[in-house]
Amino acid sequence: MQWIVITTAVIFGRLYGNPVCGGTNGSLITNLCQPMSVNMQTSQNEHGSSCQPCPADKNYEYNPSSPLTCFCAVPLGVGLRLKSPGITDFRPYEDDFEINLTSLLQLFRYQLSIERYIWEVGPRLNMHMKLFPSNSSLFSISEIVQLRHVLAAWEITLSDVFGPYELLNFTLGSYADEFPNAVSTGLSKAALGSIFASTIAGAILLSVVATTLIVRRRSRHRAVSKRSLSRFSVKVDGVRCFTFEEMAIATNNFDLSAQVGQGGYGKVYKGILGDGALVAIKRAHQDSLQGSREFCTEIELLSRLHHRNLVSLVGYCDEEDEQMLVYEFMSNGTLRDHLSAKSKRPLSFGLRLKIALGAAKGILYLHTEADPPIFHRDVKASNILLDSKFVAKVADFGLSRLAPVPDVEGTLPAHVSTVVKGTPGYLDPEYFLTHKLTDKSDVYSLGVVFLEMLTGMKPIEHGKNIVREVNSACQSGAVSGIIDGRMGLYPPECIKRFLSLATKCCQHETDDRPSMWEIVRELELILRMMPEEDLILLETSETDSTDVSKSLSSSATGTLFVSSQASGSLDASSGMISGRVTPR
Repeated sequence: MQWIVITTAVIFGRLYGNPVCGGTNGSLITNLCQPMSVNMQTSQNEHGSSCQPCPADKNYEYNPSSPLTCFCAVPLGVGLRLKSPGITDFRPYEDDFEINLTSLLQLFRYQLSIERYIWEVGPRLNMHMKLFPSNSSLFSISEIVQLRHVLAAWEITLSDVFGPYELLNFTLGSYADEFPNAVSTGLSKAALGSIFASTIAGAILLSVVATTLIVRRRSRHRAVSKRSLSRFSVKVDGVRCFTFEEMAIATNNFDLSAQVGQGGYGKVYKGILGDGALVAIKRAHQDSLQGSREFCTEIELLSRLHHRNLVSLVGYCDEEDEQMLVYEFMSNGTLRDHLSAKSKRPLSFGLRLKIALGAAKGILYLHTEADPPIFHRDVKASNILLDSKFVAKVADFGLSRLAPVPDVEGTLPAHVSTVVKGTPGYLDPEYFLTHKLTDKSDVYSLGVVFLEMLTGMKPIEHGKNIVREVNSACQSGAVSGIIDGRMGLYPPECIKRFLSLATKCCQHETDDRPSMWEIVRELELILRMMPEEDLILLETSETDSTDVSKSLSSSATGTLFVSSQASGSLDASSGMISGRVTPR
């Protein structure tokens, strides 16, 4: 049991920032108006009197939150300042902050220890914390480099409650010997002052130059756009070129009611073209705009991707300082929508298998048949869309990268070196650490999607990682306790093989993961193992999807099926239910 000692009286600071603090000299009010400073210290009784002192070298410390008793490790020091938090009292939100930050850094929650924090004028929250290694006493060099890069480069975004942050320091401590040319992040006030003054002067100069360039560029933009459009229409066959006016009419002038989504690229609108066709229009943010040549290259690349399980590009718009991509509209939304506990139309097991196979075929096409081959780099449940017949279509190639091509000697590189991009929870850990992107990176991400389909869980939720949770359940023989209880009845042998495939895709070592071709072959085999009446219903769903999930769930007869609402112990080796069956 952990005991937390608050060493500074928390009553101080209750009025900090209140206008009343500027108009009184009373001692009580003066105390109340001081910045609230809280030091969080873990009682040494937590570790027990039987614990030996940590080694004196390398500044080992007890990790106060470690699940292992008397566990000594060498931490990293991190100083952060929340620049505009949406709260005035941090204490009720401490758990939420720890969960938010550790999930973004892909750490366990027990690896984070907040040492102290103090409210500053603004209000801004200045805090110092320590990061401890997991399952080891020391961080590896690659882990340190990655953590420092992610924090210093603002590659993570905290929730709106906590707002933007700035990194005050990143203290290497005992790890400094591993980085002889590096110093802990942090600058003296004098250095900060000079940098600030130089920055202001430089910013003024740059703003003058930028304003001049923007004015000149905008004066020529419309003519350039018209010329670029004529070039595009010649090069890109089968893709329509829309005017800005057509896009505005299709979306009722981009009315909020037409908006169906939003991502890193921009907002997505449901549109109705002049011929009555429904489309999805992705309108780029100003920060996402590309040059005409880059935009043309992307259009040409997308226009060459033709597969039943990929979202088709209908057209584009590049005028009026706007760039838009127009895709076929997917009336059943995303796979993530249907896996959510809020979904009123949960997917049956058979339908989930069908969707999994469709997504795998789409990604296999990108890896092996696209010209040139493509690594998607952001495979996730929200990027797998479902049409009116529940056919899965892979979407959103905003982060995709071209696969390596043979060199002059015909040798094919094994990977592409690139800056790490993707979605936390789906990221291949090997790619995350080495920056080497391969086809197996997409395999790992798809494996996480398979686990979502089996469990209904999100990749990261309440500080828990879906891959670790499923592996733990498999090892303890409690698999049936994590199976999504909303997908009705299922053949045990089928779900056992699907679960085995999903966990193989999520192996830490890339060589231990199956290829995309092997995944497709295994899913086809599992589907053939389904009862014949279910296969007929799945074929029927191609023409009538009204009650396919309900029909599939109710078609099971005999003892072949097991209810996913039951819990007991699903033997991972036999697929049989044993023990008492109780509601999940």
